[in-house]
Amino acid sequence: MKVEDLEVYKKLFCLVLEVHELTMTFPKIELYELGSQLRRSSNSAPANLSEGFGNKHTNIYLEGISRSQGEIRETIHHLRVANAKRYLSNERLKMFISRYEECSKMLYGLEQSLLRTHKK
Repeated sequence: MKVEDLEVYKKLFCLVLEVHELTMTFPKIELYELGSQLRRSSNSAPANLSEGFGNKHTNIYLEGISRSQGEIRETIHHLRVANAKRYLSNERLKMFISRYEECSKMLYGLEQSLLRTHKK
């Protein structure tokens, strides 16, 4: 199994592309400020999952999941800022938050599964 086979990875990867596309519509000054922060945090969520995936040391895999969760929270924060600055509609903000929360729940489930397996 590869990280690309995980449904949560697939969803996070799609979100990276959508967030990138969104940031390209920001005012020019924001491309290197808020836009850059959003692109980096959204990309870091699946990247951290990838980094820890399948490591023979379960704690390293768990750490990757934890960092991925943190990047999701950071991305949601940046999306809220974009919404407050009117670069993102309320409707699109709710859609992004809903999808990121779904990924967060999936990561939590993966984490719990690893913890159960690790204890055996």
